[in-house]
Amino acid sequence: MNAHEQLIRHFYESFQRKDYRSMAACYHPDATFSDAVFDLKNGKEIAAMWHYLCESGKDLSIEFADVQADEQSGKAHWEARYTFSRTGRRVHNIIEARFAFRDGKIIRHTDDFPFWRWSRMAFGPTGWLLGWTPFLKNKVRATAMGGLLRFIEQHAEYR
Repeated sequence: MNAHEQLIRHFYESFQRKDYRSMAACYHPDATFSDAVFDLKNGKEIAAMWHYLCESGKDLSIEFADVQADEQSGKAHWEARYTFSRTGRRVHNIIEARFAFRDGKIIRHTDDFPFWRWSRMAFGPTGWLLGWTPFLKNKVRATAMGGLLRFIEQHAEYR
């Protein structure tokens, strides 16, 4: 196992323990993160997001597999199971992660998952009807980013 595979494994093992500080240490200060909900531009925002998600995900459980990496890039498959707080509905999100590295840290992290599949679990009939539309995706993005910005305001280490 090479150093970047070890880094990815360490990241997800830390996530399983909800050790957001260890997760944040895996990122380069100039790192970016993107998925269907968040588009973050630096290591502090990314650290705040993982802290926010670990703290708010009371029943969050993580599994990961298929970690592969070389000197430039890496990937992993991971799955999250949790109760979506806004609706109380159970979610099983299946995610494919891609990574790029700089100076032994993650410089770019992209998580891909089918938003419509996620929205059907998280919102039920509303997600089924509107989950494929930009309207619901933009609403979820705005709500999530608003929550993260409020979290950052309450935690000086992320400002």
